[in-house]
Amino acid sequence: MAELFGSDAFAPKDVAERVRGVCVIKARLPLLTLWMLSMLAGAFIGLGALYYTLVVSDAPALGFAAARVLGGFLFSLGLILVVVAGAELFTGNNLLAMAWADGCLTSGDVLRNWVVTCAGNFVGAAGLALLVWLSGHASLNGGAVGRTALDIAAAKAALPLAEAFFRGVLCNVLVCMAVWMAMAGRSVVDKVVAIVFPISAFVAAGFEHSIANMYFFPLAMLLGSPLGWADFARNLAPVIAGNLVGGSVLVALVYYVIYIRPERRG
Repeated sequence: MAELFGSDAFAPKDVAERVRGVCVIKARLPLLTLWMLSMLAGAFIGLGALYYTLVVSDAPALGFAAARVLGGFLFSLGLILVVVAGAELFTGNNLLAMAWADGCLTSGDVLRNWVVTCAGNFVGAAGLALLVWLSGHASLNGGAVGRTALDIAAAKAALPLAEAFFRGVLCNVLVCMAVWMAMAGRSVVDKVVAIVFPISAFVAAGFEHSIANMYFFPLAMLLGSPLGWADFARNLAPVIAGNLVGGSVLVALVYYVIYIRPERRG
């Protein structure tokens, strides 16, 4: 039974070493491979956002907290697909800061990965939004799904810059912790369980994920929202900055100091 559910998880120190090694591999992927995996990740996160929107469109029937928690649980589909099926997600790749701090990667290596993954994630997420719009998905539940998508984008666009930044910080602390804990697992079940709780927490709490927003804003614009690209950029800039601080500084560099740096000093 223990073998079936993979209860022999890696210890935290071993996870740190695994993350460092995986980050080096990610940074050295061929450009075409990195680009295609990045587009997949954007689409995967968009699928999670689609699932979330479907549930919260019934919020009056479920109640606020129940709708947010259930929606967050289903949004976890996005990161599960990224981790299990394989894809390159900008927010998760903020963990590359650990390998950079250890001297395994140059600043150029890290920036190349972040720029390509962020751009590829946008193409994948916006491309999914286009397909969803063409499919007529927004008309479900008497059009409530489409109205909910419009409301989500409008609420994001109305966030003050400081709030968007700090919501981005908190979001990516939880996203990178989900990726980190998934690395501790040996089975698919382990990875899914490790992912679901941090991801559902950030979604339920209303934190900001830059790649999910790359799906919500284009979809809203396709659905006729008055929001434009300037509104999208105004939200995205502080959210990306917050995601970088949350994932790179508060997760990757913290665990570097705890687990990796002592090895170098010793």
